[in-house]
Parts: sequence; structure tokens; C-alpha cells
Amino acid sequence: MTDTDLGRVAFGEPAALLRAFGSARAVLFDFDGPVCDLFAGSPTAAVAERIKRTARRYWGPLDSAVEQCDDSHGVLRPLREMYERSVPRPSALPLERAEADVTALERQAVRTALPTPHLHALVDLLLDHGKRLTVVSNNAEGPIREYLVRLGLTPKFDGVFGRSPHDARLMKPHPDCVHRALRHLALPASDCLLIGDQLTDLDAARSAGTGFLGLTRRAGRALRMAQGGADAVVASYLPVLGAVGALSVCD
Repeated sequence: MTDTDLGRVAFGEPAALLRAFGSARAVLFDFDGPVCDLFAGSPTAAVAERIKRTARRYWGPLDSAVEQCDDSHGVLRPLREMYERSVPRPSALPLERAEADVTALERQAVRTALPTPHLHALVDLLLDHGKRLTVVSNNAEGPIREYLVRLGLTPKFDGVFGRSPHDARLMKPHPDCVHRALRHLALPASDCLLIGDQLTDLDAARSAGTGFLGLTRRAGRALRMAQGGADAVVASYLPVLGAVGALSVCD
């Protein structure tokens, strides 16, 4: 895809952004990407290997989907799926330790994570226009809340709905965290817009029935989001600020 193609796909039409935000009564932010750069490109393979080492100690040989995964978050789902398929059911300790290890990694990362450019301006502008805000994430709720406190954003968000510590199969693309946010907001899905940077975010939004704004600078991903039904896709929050600023201010 050329730079011209990226501009056409990623930045979207102002009219599409106006429609997406104009009809939304609540905006649901994914955390890593839309709120901050959590790991700043740092690999998490060491934590994934520690998780697998513990699982081998208790379970023996691992499924190939577990063994081949070198991402701390990515390994959680196949690890849980292996546990659920095992007969007889093995010790759950590797699952508990995996969740603790990943949460500890997130807690360390939020101490230095930088906010996504223009996040504060967008949050304030959305609140000025009467939108309610939540976080829906595959990250653990504790570290997310710590980050919002550090940035002074806690009072501005109506809720945080993170990874279930009990079942990694409920991570996005499963819509579990989105459904929990919708129940808390007591709003129909059609009145909500999810901002995400991954195709799994788009899948969760479509399953739950919310709108979706893609946020990515990757040309291929931007195209797949657009083709997958995103209301709009942007490379930064700048065009979003312009669109939201053009909305009529709520009474």
C-alpha cells in the first residue's frame, strides 16, 4: 500500500468521524495503544518463557500453540485452552502464576508508559460534549487504574473493565469486557463507540454491536479494519479532535 493509500484509509472522512462520535453517548477506550504505549515495543518473551517453564514443570509437554508463543499476553489463552482440554484436569497453579506474572509485568510497565499523543485533549473534549468514558482492555484492571491515577484521569473515566483473572479465553476478541462495560453504563451497544488499535478490538466491537474507531499507523491493519466494518480509521487523534470539536455542545 502506498502512502497515498494509507492517507485515504487511515485518516478517514471527517463526515464519518462526525457520524461515529455524534451518535455515541459513550466512548470505550482500549488501553494499550489508545490510552498509552504500554510496552514501547519491548519484547515480553522472557515472561512468556517463564510462564511456559512453570507449566512444563506441572503439566509436562505443552501444546504446540503454547510452546510456540513468545508473547506474555498471547500465551495466556492457549495455556487456558490446554488446561480445559486436559483429562484429568491438572493443577491450576500454572494458570494462577501466569496471571500473576503478566499482571506484574503490566504494573511495572505503567510506571513509565507514555500517554498516546493528544489523549488528554480528546478526553476533555469528549467530556465537554457529554460523552461517558470507560476502558475495555485485555490488560489487568489494577495496573490500568494505577496508570489513570498517575495521569490524573481517574475521575474522567466511568469504569475500567479489564482482563478476567479467572479465564483468559474471555480476552478480546471475546466481547466479555465490552459487555461488562455496557451493563455498567446501562446503554445499548449502538450508543457506544469502541476505540482500538488491534483487529481483535474490532472483532469484539462487532460481536458486542458497538461502533468502532480504528487507531493505527500500520497501513495493512488500517485497510483490514476499514474492510472489516470500522466506522472510521485514523493514524492519530488529531482528525478526531477536529471532528469532535465540530459537534454541537451538549446542554
